[in-house]
Order: sequence, then C-alpha cells, then structure tokens
Amino acid sequence: MIDRSAPLVPRAMLALSLALLLAATVGVAPVLRAQLPRSGPYSSPPPDNEIRVTLLGTGTPRPFMDRFGPSVLVEAGDEKLIFDAGRGAMQRLFQLDISYADITGVLLTHLHSDLTVGLPDLWLTGWLISGRTTPTPLWGPTGTTRMAASLEAAYAFDRDIRVRDDKVPAAGGRFDAHDIGERIVFERNGVKVTSFMVDHGMAHPALGYRVDAGGRSVVLSGDTRYSPNLIKHAKGVDLLVHEVGAASEEEMRTSERTRTIIGHHTTPDQAAQLFNELDPKLAVFSHLVLRGIAADEVMRTARLSYAGPLQLGEDLMRFRVGDSVRMERMSSEPRSRALPY
Repeated sequence: MIDRSAPLVPRAMLALSLALLLAATVGVAPVLRAQLPRSGPYSSPPPDNEIRVTLLGTGTPRPFMDRFGPSVLVEAGDEKLIFDAGRGAMQRLFQLDISYADITGVLLTHLHSDLTVGLPDLWLTGWLISGRTTPTPLWGPTGTTRMAASLEAAYAFDRDIRVRDDKVPAAGGRFDAHDIGERIVFERNGVKVTSFMVDHGMAHPALGYRVDAGGRSVVLSGDTRYSPNLIKHAKGVDLLVHEVGAASEEEMRTSERTRTIIGHHTTPDQAAQLFNELDPKLAVFSHLVLRGIAADEVMRTARLSYAGPLQLGEDLMRFRVGDSVRMERMSSEPRSRALPY
C-alpha cells in the first residue's frame, strides 16, 4: 500500500521548536543534540510471527535513480538487519523513518563495490544523525574485517572531529567486524541467521543468507550463478529474494564483457528451474543485472517454465512474511524528523 497520508510531526520536532523559541526569547543558543529520535511510528517492529523484508535497492553498479544499489532490510523480532549496502542505502533507510541507531547488524554477501560503496555513508551518516552509541556489528566474507579497519583509518579525521566537536558517542563511529564463511552467524531473540556459500565466479568467497524467526523464513541469494548449495539451504523457505542477470541476444553475441557478466549471475530460465525445485511461497527478483534488455523480458522468460508466485522487485517494496506473503509499496516521501543537520 502507498502511504499518501500527511506525515506526522514527531514529539522530538515539537520539542526542538520549543527549544528554539525559548532560546530566541532569552538570548541563549540552544543545544541541538539532545536525545535524538529513534525509529518512527511508521517502522514499528513486526509481529512475533512475521518477518518483514524491504528492498532498499534493487539495482547494479549503473547509477540509475529508480534503482539504487543492492541492499535489503530484514526485520524480525527486535532485529533490524541490513544485507549489503549499495549506493543510496542510507537515503532509503531515512525514507522508511528507521533510525540507524536501531540497526542491529550489517551483513555483506561479497565485497564487490556495488554492494559496499554505500557502507561509509550508512555507517558515518547514520552515526551522525542518530547518535548511535555502540559499534556497528558487521559480518561478511574474508576481507570484511580488513575493509572495516581501512574505513576506520580512512575516516579517522572525520570521526575524531565528530566526537570532539559534534559530541556524538565515539563508540558509534566504530565497527565490530567479523569474517565469516558457511555457519550460523547468530541465534538470539528468537532470530536465527545462517550464512552459506554461493558461486559468483572470481568474486570468491561470496555468501547467501537465511533468516528464520517465528516459524517463518527468508533467503537472500546474494550474487550467484545457479547454486545447488543455495537450494540446499533454501529448502522450505517462505520468501526467496534472488538476483537475476539477463542480456539481449545482440549483447551476448557482440560483447565479451556482457557474456562475462551474465556468466557470473543466474539467468531467468535458470532462476525458474531453481524456483520450481524450491517452491517458495513467493520468489522475488532483486539486483537486476540487465544489459540491452527490459525488466519485463526477465519476467516473460521466467514465466515460460515457472508458474508459481513471482514478483519483480522494486526499490521500497516491502514483504510481510506470515501465514502468507503480502507485498506493499512503501511511500518514497521522507518523513519529518528532528535532526541536528
């Protein structure tokens, strides 16, 4: 459903307005960094028997305005988890009125730039505007801890100034990073997250993830070719969010680069085969790697051999995984928030 109602004015906004009025009256400069608002009423936790999945970005390295870089928000119980952090992940989170202070973990599928280029923005901007007080838990394949340490070093000047000048909590400007392979990432608060290996060609290692909570399940493929190991870990899944790569016949015939790129991804007919083997309640195409071909053609090709529930993903699509899987389109309008910047 598209939320067309006028945004509510949170209490923090009213409090800030009163503080400014008082300061103007008595001639005292207000201190803007009080207790900052957490996630707003539009982003209340899902019910205990539901997992909520929002596509923050469904695009590729190409800088399209309607499809931001790959990123998925999964909410289950008290967990708010971001899987991959492509370009624009912070903007999408802000559009959903979700505070970065409430994010309980970031999980990377692999270290290609289109999956990680939004991480510095998510981490630093999120920290600055939310006043996050704890390091960001970060999991990903081998190289993740080194990348996190390098980012901390690269932004050492900014992090120091933000703490001394902007008075944000120092701990919120750090990572708690972990290199992982195929394993149970964590099991807490009734939520279990499992990582598994997938095949993304030379981009090795690459991971997919499964989230189980309240008897519901979600699998995120990450970037992968047709993967028997994904099928093994996705048995009985309710919602399967899967990447797809497709190109026109002309592109495949004339471009070696296109042939290489598509060879690292799952084609629509291969995805249809996988969906038939798994029979999820709903399959969703996301991270659409398309060259010389329209998205509608992806669906047409998949439909030649798969008749089950299937959705072409778009940015800010939300899926509620319960007894059934329901899809909503979230409003792209940002909410009114009282922020220091």
